Amino acid sequence: MNARELTLNIAVNLGRIGRLAYEGRVDRLHQFLEETEEYVRELEKSPKSPRFEKTFNNFKEDFTELKNDARLDALWAEMIFTWANILTHRAQLA
Repeated sequence: MNARELTLNIAVNLGRIGRLAYEGRVDRLHQFLEETEEYVRELEKSPKSPRFEKTFNNFKEDFTELKNDARLDALWAEMIFTWANILTHRAQLA
């Protein structure tokens, strides 16, 4: 997969993760967090445009914090949804 496809896969998973957090489905939430982390590792190795690098680095920092503090509350889910939205729009720059 190229950087754009990986970015879109991450964004889709983040949408799922946010929905699962709202629904309180911890088992599936952790499954998608792990899968998303694999996509992030793949994207780290992929060539990316310089215009996308800053967004990706900011996302990685936030994602690490969000993953390590996976709460099933509205604020946590909104942060996940925000990143899903940002990455969906920035994928064209990847």
